[in-house]
Amino acid sequence: MRVSVKAHIKAISEKYILEGETADGALMFLPSEAVYAELHANFPELVREGFDARVWIVSPTTCMATLNTMRAILKDARMREQAGAIRKELSLLFSDVTRLGDRVENLDRHFHQASKDISEIKISSEKAGRRAKRLDNFDFEELAPDEPGAEVVPLTKPKGE
Repeated sequence: MRVSVKAHIKAISEKYILEGETADGALMFLPSEAVYAELHANFPELVREGFDARVWIVSPTTCMATLNTMRAILKDARMREQAGAIRKELSLLFSDVTRLGDRVENLDRHFHQASKDISEIKISSEKAGRRAKRLDNFDFEELAPDEPGAEVVPLTKPKGE
């Protein structure tokens, strides 16, 4: 049994673990729980040799647990690889949000200034309207010289003053 298991570990390691082409390890499935238990109880050095060769010996009851553990380890490794990219994207997103806040603040100032300008234009328009109304109410008929307020007020200053 020792020779057979050792030969299988060596064959799996050489044939199925190829650097850069396959996974970093392989499973050697023993279809019998009794053989698996015997191997662990009486030949622990073979189990260690398997580990050293990156060949993990599994049985029907340990196969799924081993596969799930390996999947979790691989998922964790992928997440660690992507963590740097995620941090970079978060940093860029933070910069974008900060820039957006600055631009909203600038736009708010422009709207506030535009609102103030419109308010001032309304005030000027109302004043001009009131003046126009007062001018419209003037009576431009000829005033009699003896009526009070009939004096002519010059629009320009006399030259001698």
